[in-house]
Amino acid sequence: MPTRLLPRDYLAFLWEHRRLLAFGLLTAMLSGFGQTFYIGLFNPQLRADFDLGHAELGLVYGGATLASASLLTWLGKLYDRADQRLFLSGAALLLILGGLLLGTSGGVLALLAALFLLRLGGQGLMTHIALTTMAQRFHGGRGKAVSIAAMGLPLAEAVFPATAVAALAWLGWRDLWLLGSGVVLLFLLLLLWLLQGAHGGTLADTSTGRQVARDWTRREVVRDWRFALLMPAAVAAPFTVTIAFFHQIPLAEAKGWSTELVASGLALFAVGHVSGLLGAGPLVDRLTATRLFVPSLLPLIGSMAVLALFDSTWAALLWPALLGLGLGLNATALTPLLAERYGLAHLGAIRALLQALMILATAIGPPLLGVLLDRGLGTEMLAAGIGGAILVAAVLAAVALRGQIKS
Repeated sequence: MPTRLLPRDYLAFLWEHRRLLAFGLLTAMLSGFGQTFYIGLFNPQLRADFDLGHAELGLVYGGATLASASLLTWLGKLYDRADQRLFLSGAALLLILGGLLLGTSGGVLALLAALFLLRLGGQGLMTHIALTTMAQRFHGGRGKAVSIAAMGLPLAEAVFPATAVAALAWLGWRDLWLLGSGVVLLFLLLLLWLLQGAHGGTLADTSTGRQVARDWTRREVVRDWRFALLMPAAVAAPFTVTIAFFHQIPLAEAKGWSTELVASGLALFAVGHVSGLLGAGPLVDRLTATRLFVPSLLPLIGSMAVLALFDSTWAALLWPALLGLGLGLNATALTPLLAERYGLAHLGAIRALLQALMILATAIGPPLLGVLLDRGLGTEMLAAGIGGAILVAAVLAAVALRGQIKS
């Protein structure tokens, strides 16, 4: 009989596994140094110092992102066998070197190398380490653990940009990146201490344990037709969020929405994101990720429907809130779904492959939507097309998971 998920149960879970949960949360937060929302803050300085136009900087950034995605598929699978502390140290070293190089480089090739290191170490490996560790080390509480670790990203979104903007009043942008490398080093020492203290513990909580599948190898997974059907749904949330916010101003201007209204919508996106993360964890533990995964796409479809059909002020606030909710639900369900479907022994390799595909999708999305905007397609048509594509992805995922969902 499953334990009822009361707030007291959640607090007890947090306290009992505080070191490992703190490790997951802080590792995900540290990925912020390699995320677009932080690097993008320095767009004007990068273009000025390296004498690049918007398109040229976008090309350099896209190239670095694609290169990091290709290497992640190989590096990520090593996490299944490697010493976790050594692997974490290597990922942190990439971030440190990337920050140092960006803070001192003077040529475009050095810029490309710096961005590659930041993207691989941050968006790639730090996120991979945080979520894979939670899925591998927790059992009955896997959903809650993944959702808590994933909270590190909105935490970084709240802290990093505001801190950087304040610091730029006192420091040059290059000095700030050098300082960031020092911050990564300090966090690494803390994370190693947290991971060591949590090593070897019994990490299942008291909720109903969920059996995982037999252990599939990555080669078997790639050959599984169900995995191919799941891929569009797996990349739908990061793809949609990336293109929607990369082009949010032209999309909003076509609706007659002001920049201030767009900013208010971003705040509600954060609220929806956090709500989705916190709500999905208990739902995964109670219902399984297999049951939650397809419904997690519904807020994304609703978001695009609102964007396509309505021009009112309330629509400008509702569509990003639904987008954030869908992102939180989907991000929390995805990694536990892989564990339930393909087992734990090769989870790092499997998840690394999927994350590389996500990064590839987020690299392709903005220029693709930019081309469509340049060709005159309006916000309504674009949003309807994206929503329709997500609906198709949800149907494909439902077909893939049919028979896996038990009553």
